[in-house]
Amino acid sequence: MIIRRTIDKEALKDLPKAVFQGQIHVVQTPWEAEKAVAYLKSCPLLGIDSETRPSFTKGHTHKVALLQIASEEHCFLFRLNLTGLTLPVITLLENPGVTKVGLSLRDDFMMLHKRAPFEQRGCIELQEYVRTFGIQDKSLQKIYAILFEEKISKTQRLSNWEAETLTDSQKLYAATDAWACLNIYNKLQELKQTGDFEIEM
Repeated sequence: MIIRRTIDKEALKDLPKAVFQGQIHVVQTPWEAEKAVAYLKSCPLLGIDSETRPSFTKGHTHKVALLQIASEEHCFLFRLNLTGLTLPVITLLENPGVTKVGLSLRDDFMMLHKRAPFEQRGCIELQEYVRTFGIQDKSLQKIYAILFEEKISKTQRLSNWEAETLTDSQKLYAATDAWACLNIYNKLQELKQTGDFEIEM
């Protein structure tokens, strides 16, 4: 496989859409959060991401509303605006035995720390990880396109993540983002093991 260093916006336009095919679970109570974490703790590798309601007023920000955690088959959408950051979720984030892969994790954790104090462990930052493969792009959309020749839609990014009910489009968008991080990491691990790649000069 030839790995491109970068991809331009024009090239993204015509690519087919990447969509999470697994099951999406919306977590709205502390009890559901506990059940979800019981499953997630058994996974050695997870993709994570978060969403915050956009603020269109200067100087006004919202707290992080959604934490998405995905395995290959399931993605759990923790509605933190309803449950807060519960203890089971914190223990998962602090568990060094479960590897959590994400992109711009610093920003995600900075927002999550405003909800509750914890020390994240076992995390992999994709923006740094992809560099060893010659990839210079920093956005999830572009990294995904380089590796899979598919595009991740960004249409829901600025939607209301604190809405009473999340739309199907929001759920799919949120799940796809977390799962895409996992997919990228798995693909790079595979290439690393086989050595079956060249970096485009």
